[in-house]
Amino acid sequence: QVQLVESGGGSVQAGGSLRLSCAASGYVEGDYYMGWFRQGPGKEREMVAGMHTLSAGSPYYADSVKGRFTISHDNAMNTLYLQMNSLKPEDTAMYYCAADRSPRNRHWAAFAYWGQGTQVTVSS
Repeated sequence: QVQLVESGGGSVQAGGSLRLSCAASGYVEGDYYMGWFRQGPGKEREMVAGMHTLSAGSPYYADSVKGRFTISHDNAMNTLYLQMNSLKPEDTAMYYCAADRSPRNRHWAAFAYWGQGTQVTVSS
């Protein structure tokens, strides 16, 4: 079992920045694929960024956040981060951290472990 706890959400004005953190505990040894998802009102949960914790490979970014968001992972701290810059009102959503040993794809249903979510609100 893996437990995930997000933090760092909040309210900012458009153009501002936030940094989300996701602390992992439990059976975290070995490589996982971890991702940040978001779900806005009336929308399906979507992955905005993802990466392997140990194996090589370029991170994934949704087109809507490329160039603005950066995902990273601190192996020593077992913590996943999402640096969000140049935030837009359309980034407003509940943000979730997720992990899986080997997800079939980037759809939310492919991930076994989830955090409770942290709200990000961007005002214009």
